[in-house]
Amino acid sequence: MNNLTTLLTQSAATVGVELSPTQIDQFLQYKDLLLEWNEKINLTAITDEHEIMVKHFADSLSLTPYLEDSKNLIDVGTGAGFPGLPLKIALPNLNVTLLDSLNKRLVFVNEVINTLGLTHVQTVHSRAEDGARKNLREQFDYATARAVSRLSVLAEYCLPYVKVGGTFIAYKGADVKDELAESASAIKILGGEISEVKEINFLGISHSLIMLKKYRQTSAQYPRTPAKISQNPIK
Repeated sequence: MNNLTTLLTQSAATVGVELSPTQIDQFLQYKDLLLEWNEKINLTAITDEHEIMVKHFADSLSLTPYLEDSKNLIDVGTGAGFPGLPLKIALPNLNVTLLDSLNKRLVFVNEVINTLGLTHVQTVHSRAEDGARKNLREQFDYATARAVSRLSVLAEYCLPYVKVGGTFIAYKGADVKDELAESASAIKILGGEISEVKEINFLGISHSLIMLKKYRQTSAQYPRTPAKISQNPIK
């Protein structure tokens, strides 16, 4: 077992995920494609192989223990496929939709999907606010986003995708106390509630997973345009 395989296996185990030899091989292929394509288009600032294993793959997998693999998930703003593709590799029965506004990133993601032979995974070229107003609205058991926006903003973009009874899971920093307090009202307006906050700590990574349960339909007025969301966040 080489160093990269050992690192991936151990870091995945740290977040509660046991990978098969086939899954490990898929991650290694994913890593190779990421580095190859990153020379042509800007996909990631992380180019060290060991850091990719931890900061992209294992970090994405930290969500896995909180998902049921027979459900469906949308990754909003997937970029180079994080966290949606690692989740799909770890949970082969999970139905995954990867949405991004930049088509050249989705060309890369589709290359990974085809090379790895992944099924029940689709890509959607759309802005987050547009997809949530159309046929993807309230169609998913889970939505997730690995983004830096404030929680109230992420909730407005992502909760409309989640069906009633489903969950939006946001990747956030380690210290979320103030952000939780300031976003509570917006989350309620959008039809959700904070159901759980999980602190994730491993191999120098520290972040929180915020679970927002959807208990009623989101009003049709949301999501608004990006300008309105940024200039006038829900309070």
